[in-house]
Amino acid sequence: MSIVTVQLGQCGNQIGFEVFDALFSDLHCSQGFCSKKENEAYQASCRERFFSEEENGVPIARAVLIDMEPKVINQTLSKAAQSGRWKYGQHSCFCQKQGSGNNWAYGYSVHGPRHQESIMNLIQKEVEKCDSLSGFFIIMSMAGGTGSGLGAFITQNLQDEFSNSLRMNQIIWPYGTGEVIVQNYNSILTLSHLYRSSDALLVHENDAVHKICAKLMNIKQISFSNINQVLAHQLGSVFQPTYSAESSSHYRRNPLGDLMENLVPHPEFKMLGIRNIPQMPENSLAYSAFTWAGLLKHLRQMLISNAKMEEGINWQVRPPLSGLPPLGRASVGMEPHFNTSIANLVILRGKEAHSADLEGFKEPALYTTWLKPVDAFSVWRTQRAFRRYEKSAALVSNSQFLVKPLDTIVGRAWNMFASKAYIHQYTKFGVEEEDFLDSFTLLEQIVASYCNL
Repeated sequence: MSIVTVQLGQCGNQIGFEVFDALFSDLHCSQGFCSKKENEAYQASCRERFFSEEENGVPIARAVLIDMEPKVINQTLSKAAQSGRWKYGQHSCFCQKQGSGNNWAYGYSVHGPRHQESIMNLIQKEVEKCDSLSGFFIIMSMAGGTGSGLGAFITQNLQDEFSNSLRMNQIIWPYGTGEVIVQNYNSILTLSHLYRSSDALLVHENDAVHKICAKLMNIKQISFSNINQVLAHQLGSVFQPTYSAESSSHYRRNPLGDLMENLVPHPEFKMLGIRNIPQMPENSLAYSAFTWAGLLKHLRQMLISNAKMEEGINWQVRPPLSGLPPLGRASVGMEPHFNTSIANLVILRGKEAHSADLEGFKEPALYTTWLKPVDAFSVWRTQRAFRRYEKSAALVSNSQFLVKPLDTIVGRAWNMFASKAYIHQYTKFGVEEEDFLDSFTLLEQIVASYCNL
């Protein structure tokens, strides 16, 4: 089954390019650590998922590119074409001359309705090229105007027009220090609208990815391109093919559906995060050796202590003892805090993946009481290595990891709203104070629900 990627705004288009480039370079990676037959099945499964074939043999990304300014889309198209390895479709882009000026209301209430028909026609044409559609993967930022405002509008339209297809939104959480004065307004409006129209929100925090670039990748001058490459690596490690069952030799047919089934058991809880191990510069890989036991011990502690990378993990955090009431779980500000999960999925790729022991992730103390560990934990595996990593693991989790950042954004937005700062920029495009209040109510409910796990 195929996934149609919708790239929105500057952020979405730049990340989208890196994702397809990472998928393609993994496809043609010589060190697969698996049989030729296995590798060919893997390549065929990835192609069906993300690319459609072109007459001259250059694969075309199953993607629609949308921005309200032409510059980034033109750069993205030419970068893909220049690579000579894959490209975007000739008629898969929509751009205009005037951006959204970092105003969510302008993206949502002006650009959205004005260009709805053209954009939805483009998406429809892309869907028609798929033999079978798994769903939509929508890449966007939360803080700006086009990605966030238009992104929320398009996601709602996808819900209306393709109600049987899944929608997963990959959203970029803004830097805490801020790029845009109104980013907290844009963020709460984006999140509250997506919570109503998306099936799952896969969240990447800029601050966390920045730290990975600095500490694990040893990059001195960190650019958005560096950050986007780390994001693309993490997304590829989740979406590339894996076997459909423990003993199976068939690759999973419906990756989005399987992800949702494993990780989103209730519509109140749909925030997902990704952690990867190991992560390092490519030139260090040849000098590194890992065991599954070591990797998974670190990954489990990253989960329960809510660490985003293997460096600087707090090893003091322990699961609550079963039978005893958990202490201080429900408060937002407590440190160190045990990160309770609703559901976790571990994806193992590479040498001897089938022999790895995952008992540590099945402990009932890691999970909320209303799901049995057998329902809350899943594992996907393949012997095929990912991008020259002999062994690598990804963890996608639905847990309390976003309680603090979400509470912070809601608090900051509320402080501005209480003094009516910048509200006129939104009301003049039809977003009323009532819409803000609805957003605050919904997000405070989400914080409370995750706190009380």
